[in-house]
Amino acid sequence: MNRSRTRLQLRRLGIAAVGALVVVGVAAGPAAAHAEVTASDPRALAENVTLSFTSEAESETAGISELRVVLPKGMAPDALTLKDAPKEWKLTATADGYTIGGPALATGTDAEYSVTVRQLPDEKSLAFKTLETYGDGKIARWIEVPTNGEKVDNPAPLLTLKAAAPGAKLIAPSPSPTPSSAAPSVPPSAPVASASARASSDEDTGSGTGAVAGGIAAVLLLAAAGTFWWVRRNRDQA
Repeated sequence: MNRSRTRLQLRRLGIAAVGALVVVGVAAGPAAAHAEVTASDPRALAENVTLSFTSEAESETAGISELRVVLPKGMAPDALTLKDAPKEWKLTATADGYTIGGPALATGTDAEYSVTVRQLPDEKSLAFKTLETYGDGKIARWIEVPTNGEKVDNPAPLLTLKAAAPGAKLIAPSPSPTPSSAAPSVPPSAPVASASARASSDEDTGSGTGAVAGGIAAVLLLAAAGTFWWVRRNRDQA
């Protein structure tokens, strides 16, 4: 009878542990938000390619109002044009990329837009570091680039490119915009530095939630292991 009681206790313990972990997973939901990019022709040196971006909303109190993107090596700000974006959103070139934004989207609405690139660079992958600004001033930073297959908390949108088509060549860059027609630009480091400073003073919704959830999960697992040892010890002594 003692063994039957022990089995019942262990079964209940297992169910409780699994349920607790499921709850933790649900609580960590906001950390699953991400930013991503796809291409109409994901090949090195491909021309007139449409890049489509999606930034998932992760705030429960405000909508996305602006995205700040740093372009990867080999892609100039004047080599792309806006194709599609939320109503009243505009694209503005910066020294190292661009910003796109306008009236804040409805809370919970993902920011989706696309641009046309004259030509993709001759690279294996392209990372588009992105800073999302919400209507309440909070910033989500998707700027980490994984190396050697490691996972990161806030990965930048990453586009993997196939090998260039046979005979594909790098086309000559277009002339730079004249001062009168050039879009307003900013120093390369200023926007990112400013955004980073603001972000450090705010709560990082994604990574912060993930860290708390991870700590809760660890405590639950330790508690389950301790309870299992205690029940096993009492069974052996019975």
